[in-house]
Amino acid sequence: MLTRREALLGSVLAAAAVATVGSMPAMASAKEVAGLPREKVTLVAPPFVHAHDQVAKGGPKVVEFTMTIEEKPMVIDADGTQLNAMTYNGSIPGPLMVVHEGDYVELTLINPDTNTLAHNIDFHAATGGLGGGALTLVNPGEQTTLRFKATRSGTFVYHCAPGGPMIPWHVVSGMNGAIMILPRDGLKDDKGKSVRYDHIYYIGESDFYIPRDEQGKFKKYDWAGDNYDDTVKVMRGLIPTHVVFNGKAGSLTGENAMKAKVGETVLIVHSQANRDTRPHLIGGHGDHVWEQGKFANPPAKDLETWFIRGGSAGAALYTFLQPGVYAYVNHNLIEAVELGATAHFTVDGSWDDDLMMQVEAPRAITS
Repeated sequence: MLTRREALLGSVLAAAAVATVGSMPAMASAKEVAGLPREKVTLVAPPFVHAHDQVAKGGPKVVEFTMTIEEKPMVIDADGTQLNAMTYNGSIPGPLMVVHEGDYVELTLINPDTNTLAHNIDFHAATGGLGGGALTLVNPGEQTTLRFKATRSGTFVYHCAPGGPMIPWHVVSGMNGAIMILPRDGLKDDKGKSVRYDHIYYIGESDFYIPRDEQGKFKKYDWAGDNYDDTVKVMRGLIPTHVVFNGKAGSLTGENAMKAKVGETVLIVHSQANRDTRPHLIGGHGDHVWEQGKFANPPAKDLETWFIRGGSAGAALYTFLQPGVYAYVNHNLIEAVELGATAHFTVDGSWDDDLMMQVEAPRAITS
């Protein structure tokens, strides 16, 4: 008799095998990249982003990344609710990768033998081979290396796509992230003028579907596959139990708030691998917003709220004008306030008197 693990693993492999039929290899050949310079990048956990040049120096290069898949329990709210998470590099979302248009992305994907399930990666930025998903399926104890040319600039989602019903389960268990492909000459505003940022933060929004027991309490499970049947039942209701930024309600508030100073420009990259969302910076704006996340298109200006389609990532540029704490929310306020999709920016600096809001002290209404 098959164990539960074997049954799940077998269904993944079978689905992947079917999906691979007719797919053309997406890997750039060794001949194409022979002689190109190489840069090895160490990824960092969101909301932070690895060091990178905003304007490319020199010609194309091969940018080498390594990600290790981790299956582990993660606490996703202040009540101690547990998600049996599947992650890239141990974080939800996975790290943001940054390259320039024309560079080659080379990713080594490691699935340690301590894991229980097969995994892969589908880059929405890649061409052919199911975005690499048809080529990168690795069992526990295996690793693979994928290489592709970054031919389109913008922000793009990546996620696990092991086949069939495993795909949404892996995605909403945390297995998604984003890559940013900058134009070689950097970002431009709607007039074609160069724009730069002082800080970049990556916010990955997640919808979680945690099963409850007979008493209505959230359930806990021993390993990554044990919650599959229960979780799928909740997923099919299309009503998430949690909607959070960076893996946990409150993960980007308080001491973990993102920081800036008055006069500094911040680029916010926001992804949602599964559902539509509506980012909004309370007390600020999107000075320039690539709502669809594609830098070949001119950005929109002065947006109050912008729209990120499910399965995509967008980018917004804002220069902070006043000090204070700014809430950054999904402006479905039920999801922001009740389910957890809220972050904070803490901005230091001096007040600009010309921009200060004026208000009279409250007084009694007189007839």
